Amino acid sequence: MSLNTSHLQLATFAVGTIGWIMCTVSMGLVEWRVWHVDNTTVISSGVAWVGIWKVCFISYLHVSPGYKEQFCHKFRAFDSFVPHEIFAAQGLLLIAMIMGLLGLTATIFALRNIYMGIVDKTLIAHFFLAGGFFYIFSGLCVLIPVSWNFYSVMHNESIAFPPSYHMPSSPVTQEVGAAVPVGIIAVILLLLSGTFSLSYRFPSYKKNKHPKHHNKRS
Repeated sequence: MSLNTSHLQLATFAVGTIGWIMCTVSMGLVEWRVWHVDNTTVISSGVAWVGIWKVCFISYLHVSPGYKEQFCHKFRAFDSFVPHEIFAAQGLLLIAMIMGLLGLTATIFALRNIYMGIVDKTLIAHFFLAGGFFYIFSGLCVLIPVSWNFYSVMHNESIAFPPSYHMPSSPVTQEVGAAVPVGIIAVILLLLSGTFSLSYRFPSYKKNKHPKHHNKRS
């Protein structure tokens, strides 16, 4: 089997890897929603970052004045005040990370068979097919929370934080944080890699038929 036939699938693996990394990065970032508040008594900078796992802000009441260190409150499991879009993001991004990893694994096995010369059309096609579905499912799992949180920011929706968090229930204004564009890029790359993987077709070869020449004896 020619190695040239797997160039698109090498791109699938590269794009899928970057998409999976971007998905993981967006899940870890706290800057999903950036809140601007008017009370700077506790939130010294007037800015708070709302992520899917915690909310952070700079407070000189908790650290020495002059030191720009984030003070964070982590969301506990099944906290009732956590809005649906954040709760959904927690679960869906974990699923997306697992699905993306499975997609990469399937692609690696398929490419391994190609480069080792294992010509098993059904096996290779099934690996690429599975990888494509994993990538696309992973991309959709990222798309839902990214779109939902973007909608919440655009409508300046509030969150009923408990008093111990020292956070207002709603900001003066809020804007999209860095995690959302990172998530959008992850969605594009994962869906693209899924499309590439599903488009794989095992090359067909035509046998060259040469006419046989018979030597006639006189």
